[in-house]
Amino acid sequence: MKFDEVIGQEETKQRLVQLVAEGRLPHALMLCGPQGSGKMALAMAFASYLLSEASVAAAAQEPVSMFGDEPAGPVRNANAEAMLAKMEHPDLHFTFPVIRPSGTSSEHKMVSDDFISEWRGMLATDGAYFTMDRWLDAMNAANQQALIGAGESDDLIRKLSLKSSQGGYKVSIIWLPERMNQECANKILKLLEEPPTQTVFLMVCEAPEQLLETIRSRTQRINVPRIKTEDIEQALAARRGIEPEEAHRIARLAGGNWLKALETLDADNENRMFLDMFIQLMRQAYKRDVKSMKQWSEQVASFGRERQMRLLTYCSRMIRENFMFNFGQPDLCYMTQEEEAFARNFARFINEANVVEISDLLARAQRDIGQNANGKVVFYDLALQMIVLLIKK
Repeated sequence: MKFDEVIGQEETKQRLVQLVAEGRLPHALMLCGPQGSGKMALAMAFASYLLSEASVAAAAQEPVSMFGDEPAGPVRNANAEAMLAKMEHPDLHFTFPVIRPSGTSSEHKMVSDDFISEWRGMLATDGAYFTMDRWLDAMNAANQQALIGAGESDDLIRKLSLKSSQGGYKVSIIWLPERMNQECANKILKLLEEPPTQTVFLMVCEAPEQLLETIRSRTQRINVPRIKTEDIEQALAARRGIEPEEAHRIARLAGGNWLKALETLDADNENRMFLDMFIQLMRQAYKRDVKSMKQWSEQVASFGRERQMRLLTYCSRMIRENFMFNFGQPDLCYMTQEEEAFARNFARFINEANVVEISDLLARAQRDIGQNANGKVVFYDLALQMIVLLIKK
């Protein structure tokens, strides 16, 4: 993984390389940002940079090409390059949330290496841009939640205590550290307080507020912004051969999220299913079809919790977009052609009298699902309350 494979984020790339060039590289960095912004891509590219001969050149203050195939200065080690291309370098360690497969002994502490084949397979297929849901599918997780447990911290301590095989940095990439349990977080904290020699921790985080304050205080945070629309537009044209006009529409709709841009290209993408579920809910609420609404809530309850959360997020966005549609300002609306077609007849039902209450209702449902409330109860209650709110004028 090289920096030129990362979509956009030029300022962040330059900042990371500058830390090395100026000898100011901290032992722990935390890359924080929204989904689809390329945090993991940046972490993997920076890890490759540190573990390649480019880091040696930077330390010697020789010129280094960040984005070209070959750097100036020392010749790259062919073996290291081959290992980095497959993300199998012996000094690169991945930590990520995992599940406990059925039939696994309770005495066995699950660690990332239990799923390293699935992890590398996903990276080979999807690259550095993927979602938690994609990772759960790769693990065949069904409805299980993925966590980072105490066994992982013990395993990482053991790995990092070993001498670097290549005589340079050892890099630990921790994906979604907010999913560490308490025991694991406490052990990782101790590791950050007394880091092994020449070890760099790269934490890729989406919810830093869920981490221990003491962990956050021992890392240097780098906020990764959403990808610029023009960068997504260029990537769609260069990597997917999309025509300029269509690429512009998709990039604008993506809102800085490369994963969302890719979903829009997928003929069977999840958002189309979510649109259908949203239309069903609104039509049934308008007709006060309680029986159909009960069936709708049972169908949604059969989804995994991660998908339920994404559906609620999608519904919240559609409420916002339909409200804005009433103002007749196309530049304020971010919808696909299918979403706009529904909004032409539906948008008038979302107005000043109910938009805030409907948004609050969806937010409460998200909170309840996040706290493991019964899905059938949450979504049936949501559907019934929608009947009252939808007729407000």
